[in-house]
Amino acid sequence: MTTVRITTDLEFARVDDVCLTLDIYRPTSQTKAVPVVLYLHGGGWQVGDKTDGAKERLTALAERGIAIASANYRFVGQGLFPAQIHDTKAAVRWLRANGATHGLATDRIGIWGASAGAVLASLTALTAGDSDFEGTVGDHPEQSSAVDVAVHWFGQTDLLANSARSWLERDLLKPPFEAPLFGVDDLTTVREEARAASPLTRVHADAPPFLIAHGDRDRITPASESVALHDALVRAGAESTLLMLGGAGHEGPEFDRPDHLSLTAAFLAAHLHT
Repeated sequence: MTTVRITTDLEFARVDDVCLTLDIYRPTSQTKAVPVVLYLHGGGWQVGDKTDGAKERLTALAERGIAIASANYRFVGQGLFPAQIHDTKAAVRWLRANGATHGLATDRIGIWGASAGAVLASLTALTAGDSDFEGTVGDHPEQSSAVDVAVHWFGQTDLLANSARSWLERDLLKPPFEAPLFGVDDLTTVREEARAASPLTRVHADAPPFLIAHGDRDRITPASESVALHDALVRAGAESTLLMLGGAGHEGPEFDRPDHLSLTAAFLAAHLHT
């Protein structure tokens, strides 16, 4: 079996007193530069860490021949949107500038996110060169933040739609976690900002290829969110592949099954190998 070398806590940017770091999972079976994908964890932009799923997801996918750079980004308590997207783009630029030092092939870079991380991954993939999203985080403004392939796992694509609640849902469910991203209690008070931050509104014909995966039993973010993104990409003329995992809930273990990880790795490899 392929072994994986893990290099931890590499600083890719510093914002005020926040040190942003990433971990690299590189398969050791390859002597030449390895294709790399930036991974962004979930947690509603409020919790989580770059080490989440280290064994069953990140190491397991790296064993299939794709290097993983798992990055932290600022939570809502450290910075409101678009701080998070500025951080992820800084991580892409850092990889382009420094990846070769770690045995990574950076002519083509992928991005992959789960849940809240999927929103950031998709926005990064869809907004290359957009001045509203690029930001000034990091030391490599000369590098491109564009990515060549995107993997979106069970994330929101329309923040307003996903945060909507009926009166009964408001009584029974926890408050939507989209609103704190903008520092408000009700997302309808910042409709335009929420629309601008929704991947669904950023779709265009030149988007990189997308692999979208969702569970049909997801009770946090309904599968309709991923279906809408897939349909919008296809209508725009971009490439999109949609997978529906039967019986899977939000962050269900089905996503880390060997067959699903192998499929994800194969999709990434097909678009990252030059």
